Amino acid sequence: MKTIKNFLKDESGMETLEYAVIAGLIALVAVFIYGTSGTWSGTLANRLQNAAAQN
Repeated sequence: MKTIKNFLKDESGMETLEYAVIAGLIALVAVFIYGTSGTWSGTLANRLQNAAAQN
C-alpha cells in the first residue's frame, strides 16, 4: 500500500506527460479540421459554415 501512495505522490515526469497530451490533442484537432480531402482553409471554412448553420 505504501508503494501505491508513493507512486501517486511522485510527480516527476508529469510535465512531460502533460505536454505530450496537449500535443496529441492539437494533432487530433488538426486532423479533424483538415480532414482527408481539400485544403486547410477550405475545410476549415466548410466546418465553420456547417457549425453556424446548425445553430
